[in-house]
Amino acid sequence: MKITCVTVGKIKEKYLTEAIREYEKRLSRYCRLEIVELADEKTPDGAGAAEEAAIRDREGERILKAIKEDAYVIALAIEGKMLDSVELSRKIEAFGTGGVSHIVFVIGGSLGLSSAVMKRADYALSFSKMTFPHQLMRVILLEQIYRSFRIMKNEPYHK
Repeated sequence: MKITCVTVGKIKEKYLTEAIREYEKRLSRYCRLEIVELADEKTPDGAGAAEEAAIRDREGERILKAIKEDAYVIALAIEGKMLDSVELSRKIEAFGTGGVSHIVFVIGGSLGLSSAVMKRADYALSFSKMTFPHQLMRVILLEQIYRSFRIMKNEPYHK
């Protein structure tokens, strides 16, 4: 199975980069992982709703260009469905047995995802009602994907 993480924004902190590298290494046993890092738009202080929507749309265009036509797209969105780790593992496993060979997880920028990206998404996943920095969310997502594969293989880790 191939898993792609399409993310907006660069990782700036060394400790997050190291954590991402560690999960990339761990995941290499279970799947082909690709991380696509897209440029974010700068949001001026005091930006209005129309300007924020335009920023989301520009980021959204870049996101959509990075998604292959045949991919199953999971958008990380605060309004998405919350799953526990076992449920996420079962969902990923079901995709594999159901013929899905490529899953794309999308992490938007600081303003979230455009309506076009949400329309393209096959599933909206929420990790919490809280907002997380997109840099940290990348680490959390990779950890949960890793945990999912460990659960699928009945390997100790998930307790």
